Amino acid sequence: MMLELRRCLNCQEPNAVSVTATPTVPSAACPAGPLSQSVRGRCYEVVAVLGDDGIAARLVACGLWAGARLERLGEAPFGDPLLFRVHGFRLALRASEAVRVQVVEAVS
Repeated sequence: MMLELRRCLNCQEPNAVSVTATPTVPSAACPAGPLSQSVRGRCYEVVAVLGDDGIAARLVACGLWAGARLERLGEAPFGDPLLFRVHGFRLALRASEAVRVQVVEAVS
């Protein structure tokens, strides 16, 4: 499942958004892998966020929606949590959360 963030056209508020879950499968031409397997110093593009629960909604709310670009900055001494730069800020994710974000390496 992928959570998709869309502008809510039926709402009265100008900044209202809705979150919907839709099933997705990465194509064979562009294989995606989990963010937890990313390499330090490389840039990635988010393909999908797996799941339709509160954690998946939180990941989308943190800026990890399809098309978002991020860079792996590092990790804690024992490998968890992982540190990323996304939308100009730093985001720390547990490995169990990062595995739910499917990414491909970004083309510069």
